[in-house]
Amino acid sequence: MKNHATALHRALLLAALPAVLAFAGCGKDDPDPVPVVEQGSILFVNAAANTFVGIKAFVDNEEKTTLTYGVNGGGSTPAYQPVNAGSRTIKIDNAASAGTTFFTQTTTVEKDKKYSLFVYSPNSTPTPAGLLTTDDLTAPASGKAKIRLVHVALGFPVTPGAISLSQSQPVGFLPLTSAVTVPGASGFVEINSGPANLLVTTGTSPTGITVATVGDGTGSGTGTKNYESGKIYTIVVRGSVGNQDPARDAKAFIIQNN
Repeated sequence: MKNHATALHRALLLAALPAVLAFAGCGKDDPDPVPVVEQGSILFVNAAANTFVGIKAFVDNEEKTTLTYGVNGGGSTPAYQPVNAGSRTIKIDNAASAGTTFFTQTTTVEKDKKYSLFVYSPNSTPTPAGLLTTDDLTAPASGKAKIRLVHVALGFPVTPGAISLSQSQPVGFLPLTSAVTVPGASGFVEINSGPANLLVTTGTSPTGITVATVGDGTGSGTGTKNYESGKIYTIVVRGSVGNQDPARDAKAFIIQNN
């Protein structure tokens, strides 16, 4: 009987062991789960033609990037910077003078949304301002690309007026975006993929005029750009009419957003 009792006792212990181990695994020494931080993201673009120094961008005093004039233009694919969701304070500093702030602005960043901050010259002084846009990067339909127009050029066009992004026609032009004034941005619209030399226009066809050509998107105003299926682009008109540096004159550039 003693051997049977011992065997029964051993069996009961083995049966209870998994429960004991499971209970032990729930001890206070287990690390707490890491909370998921909700984030959006912001693309910073230096389009401040009259600010002859670089800019340094901060969000809630965390440095995000340092940019010289024109960075993220000319067809390069830019880098969106991750930013925690919620009310955020954006600060743009003079990169050449530590602690010198050009401006701050507060914005609400939503989870999984993307934004662009275009730092531009609102007048002939070196102090820039900021235009914040919400970037709808949902994919276009098959065989299509998406484009929008951002206008942050000082003194452009020479005869003041709203500008549109248009496509040349046998007679006149066909506006593709809504007309925007400085500083401003149109919404994204779909276009057929393929090569094109888009126009920046004022007024309505056939009496309106072409004030700039996008061309290959490098600011030259010549050539064509192949707008790829599934890609999303921002055509930004930046610069300052009559700037002492020809590279900072008002021109149209392309930013590829995805």
